[in-house]
Amino acid sequence: MKKLFSIIISAFALISCQNTRTYFPKEIEPQNIELVRFDNALMNVREETVEQDIRVLYDEYPVFMPLWVEDILGIPSSDTSVLAEQLPLFLHDTLYGFQQTNAREQELFADVSGLEKSLGRAFARIQWLYPEAEVPALYLFVSGFQTPIYFGESLIGIGADMYLGSDYEYYNRVVYDYQKQTMRPECIPVDIVSAFLFRTLPYTSTKSRLLDQMLYRGKVMYLTAQIFDQLPGYEVMGWTKEQWDWCVKHERAIWHLVMDKRDLFKSESLVLTSYLNDAPFTAEISQDAPGRLGIWLGWRIAESYMEHNPEVTLQQLMAEGDAQKILEQSYYKP
Repeated sequence: MKKLFSIIISAFALISCQNTRTYFPKEIEPQNIELVRFDNALMNVREETVEQDIRVLYDEYPVFMPLWVEDILGIPSSDTSVLAEQLPLFLHDTLYGFQQTNAREQELFADVSGLEKSLGRAFARIQWLYPEAEVPALYLFVSGFQTPIYFGESLIGIGADMYLGSDYEYYNRVVYDYQKQTMRPECIPVDIVSAFLFRTLPYTSTKSRLLDQMLYRGKVMYLTAQIFDQLPGYEVMGWTKEQWDWCVKHERAIWHLVMDKRDLFKSESLVLTSYLNDAPFTAEISQDAPGRLGIWLGWRIAESYMEHNPEVTLQQLMAEGDAQKILEQSYYKP
């Protein structure tokens, strides 16, 4: 009987650890999100009418067009003569694959209704948590392989040419293989929302230890995962399922190694970079460990903290700046 009782208790403990809290009511009305198709407007530029077409772009996109010209093309927005020379090259150059890339972008993003719906649900949840948060204007554009997410005042730009699929041939020229996993159209909502949350909920700790950094980033990813609660964790993290499963399988060994090396309390840039930055692997742990493993650990600790403290709200979690408190009250012991 004692053995049976022990098995039952262990089963209940396992079930409890696997439970996840539900933070949002089902009846939240989605936001009406409409992507501004700056990419389509650019594709209407013709070399024979380029000066006239540029004036139209400035008239129709008075906020975004100057930003795009200066930050993406690197041309002073007032220098329309140079712009008239460079813009056709940007749109139709074949040496760097821009013509093919822009054509693929137009084909792949011909219908963005699904993307708009996903973002509408996500921003509705953000505003339910933070009513004062303003939904930014969202622009779809092409970046010449320069940036996936661009921030301006009250706007976010999505460099659609950075989301053409992991197998897109021209990515071999501009990125490493490990970066291609997140260069898919389905990655856009998570990338936008997580970037928005990082800007809306900035890092405020005066400490620069790995513990503080990874818990801050892990909390943002935990919040992102709650907003996209229908997505598997590996999609939110930007990993493959195999990478996620490897971390889960070796979670105890990973944590013991981190503790044995006392890396949590280090603030050296090399340590922080190894654990937190995008990379083919996390060098401090193993060449089999995916990059950004520290963020995943922070997420797991935040998750454990919320499971063990059911009275804590998402807003309170994000506002809690004491990383040591979160770690201790998470009872995180993989």
